[in-house]
Amino acid sequence: MTLNLPKTSAVQVTGKSVKLADIDTNGKVFFAKQNIDKEGAKARLQELRQRLNALQELLYAEHSRSVLLVFQAMDTGGKDGAIEKLMTGVNPAGVHVAPFKAPSTKERNHDFLWRIHPHTPGKGHIAVFNRSHYEDVLITRVHGLIDDKTWLQRYEDINNFESLLTNHGTVILKFFLHISKEEQAERLQARLDDPAKHWKFDPSDLIERARWADYQAAYEDALSHCSPAEAPWFVVPADQKWARDLAITELVVATLEAMNPQPPKVDYDVAAQVVI
Repeated sequence: MTLNLPKTSAVQVTGKSVKLADIDTNGKVFFAKQNIDKEGAKARLQELRQRLNALQELLYAEHSRSVLLVFQAMDTGGKDGAIEKLMTGVNPAGVHVAPFKAPSTKERNHDFLWRIHPHTPGKGHIAVFNRSHYEDVLITRVHGLIDDKTWLQRYEDINNFESLLTNHGTVILKFFLHISKEEQAERLQARLDDPAKHWKFDPSDLIERARWADYQAAYEDALSHCSPAEAPWFVVPADQKWARDLAITELVVATLEAMNPQPPKVDYDVAAQVVI
């Protein structure tokens, strides 16, 4: 499927090496050039949500293809918020959100993709991965839980897995929510400053933050090795939440528009049906 994607602040990775330090984390410069401000983005987002709701209903009715949306980010990167904003107003009957935490003992007794496959979308559905199979070439690599040979092999396994899904009618979009180290510091501090947000903070967040450079390198390699044309990564500037949300929604709606889902033709004579 050929995608005619709109211009957004997101950077599509397909077929090139990624250097995250060279990619803007803000998005405001892009939107300023497009004459879009925060209020304009809100209005546009509302239009897109209505269209997304209609397209999702058509996809569900068509019942022949599916969509998988993958979200990855550093801690505080905004995955939960981005997913909430994207899916607001969409019929939950046709959407499945799968959050992937640390694997259980049972899951660790299988290959790393074993726990992922059951959550892929069925025909007519949209699946959203909040974290994903990419955790197994990120945190496992950074913490030295796997060796170089293993994570390099896993890139190949991931590409083959995603190719299997696309060959069977699943369209895949992958979003890396790109925040700056400074923005992460502000968001972590905000959680400590607000008692209502203390539950969102974990002291281990600071341990992971100290490995910032290692995570950036792991993300760069994963994005560079696992972004074929049929399952592209998009690096989304995420310091500004409104800019993040607009970029993601524009891309998802444009993808569904390109898919052009159609409801099935009925097998009865509509004119002969009389409602009494």
